[in-house]
Amino acid sequence: MLDTNLMAQLKTYLQNLKRPVELVVSADSSPKAQELRALAQDIESLSPLVSITENDGKRMPSMKVTNATTQTDITFAGLPMGHEFTSLVLALLHTGGHPLKLDDAVIAQIKALPGEYHFETYVSLSCQNCPDVVQALNMMAAVNPNITNVMIDGSLFQTEVFDRDILAVPSVYLNGEVFAQGRISLTEILNKIDTGATARQAEVLAEKEPFDVLVVGGGPAGASAAIYAARKGLRTGIVADKFGGQVAETVGIENFISVKATEGPKLVANLEAHVHEYDVDIMDNQRALSLKSGELFELELENGAVLKSKTVLLATGARWREMNVPGEQEYRGKGVAYCPHCDGPLFKGKRVAVIGGGNSGIEAAIDLANIVEHVTVLEFDSQLRADDVLQRKAASMGNIKIITQAMTTEVVGDTKRVNGLNYTDRATGESHHVELEGIFVQIGLIPNSEWLEGTIGLTPRGEIIVDGKGETSLTGVFAAGDVTNSAYKQIIIAMGSGATASLGAFDYLIRHSAPEVEQAAA
Repeated sequence: MLDTNLMAQLKTYLQNLKRPVELVVSADSSPKAQELRALAQDIESLSPLVSITENDGKRMPSMKVTNATTQTDITFAGLPMGHEFTSLVLALLHTGGHPLKLDDAVIAQIKALPGEYHFETYVSLSCQNCPDVVQALNMMAAVNPNITNVMIDGSLFQTEVFDRDILAVPSVYLNGEVFAQGRISLTEILNKIDTGATARQAEVLAEKEPFDVLVVGGGPAGASAAIYAARKGLRTGIVADKFGGQVAETVGIENFISVKATEGPKLVANLEAHVHEYDVDIMDNQRALSLKSGELFELELENGAVLKSKTVLLATGARWREMNVPGEQEYRGKGVAYCPHCDGPLFKGKRVAVIGGGNSGIEAAIDLANIVEHVTVLEFDSQLRADDVLQRKAASMGNIKIITQAMTTEVVGDTKRVNGLNYTDRATGESHHVELEGIFVQIGLIPNSEWLEGTIGLTPRGEIIVDGKGETSLTGVFAAGDVTNSAYKQIIIAMGSGATASLGAFDYLIRHSAPEVEQAAA
């Protein structure tokens, strides 16, 4: 099942096992079941601490990773390959006694949760966000025997997906009820099931000493800024809703200079690891609410905590732009999607539309055309804006139809899921209806700056206006990355602007005669 390289790597990992791991395989005669059985046998052959038993489980094929003593329960329904292979490796290690990379306080919090929590996480193996959710829930299951998690490959268990009206991944169920949809962190999960967690976090954050540089945002710009500030000897903190930002949802990256090709989640992991090399206080899963100036800047968070700093560096990035038409919000996650790589496999053999004819839209159409029955691309302009090479590729595929001068006016459905959309031909004024099951919106980004309106200067599009040093209209506040009025929104440009703004903040601190900063500069 596994190739020679994977076998060698896995054997190295399994040397970290400290206690027995049992693989309970439920498999019928289907091809996927036979592949899963072969995978289990490969794993068993690599460590004397791994054994296999078989039974008839609720879902076939599936494999439970467990230990007789701890009685932990982590299950993979389907073949955990692709992005989920790492989830399987970590489940083996954690069940086998290898330490979890969690703070002791978080582990204690998980252990102390009262009651039983049975999670079911529907994924697609091409989804780059799904492993984060699966791994978070698996770690909880590895710590507390009253918590279980089942990863379910939606493309393999399509009847189940249809019955539950699942049209977006990851989709998480808790004790049979919908719990979450989309990327959700371990901290967010705990906040939802441990009602006192948010208040306790706010108390801890409010007690922190003032920072020299407080970075708001954990994407490429924020990570770069934090590293540059920390290297200057400044007391540096990062407040981030989700570390990695939009990059975490990017699959292929081929224009990051010196790295021929990588993937968003891998780059995010490398960014976070690099930041951890320095003395940076990372406050993840926290959302900024307001910014006030005074002797020190005060950043208020949604949980009520207030952080203080001598300078602030805003790197909150951007998010997917929405169509803002009737039905979009009603059917979000019920056929309206924004990540073709994540949710595309759920529409296998169906008809879908892609809204937007730029690079991201045409790339999405090409990817989806290999999975779905038919793709209709709707572009508002009179011509596509995608690169010529992408346009030629799309034109060569027999199941992609491109409609220009099309203004989407409504998403329609049967209350449970999308079954079509309406658009107006801008050239003729005629209205048209397209029958389909999925709509992928790819019409650009909108800056995450609404919370700053009235505080600092913004462009009409909501971008933060910065000067050559990254400083905003509010002295002592700097900004970088996609949230700013930078001419181009690219990862490498965001990193560069993060470094520029951080050096600008350092220069500001020196000129404002902070003795400790002058000493650091010396």
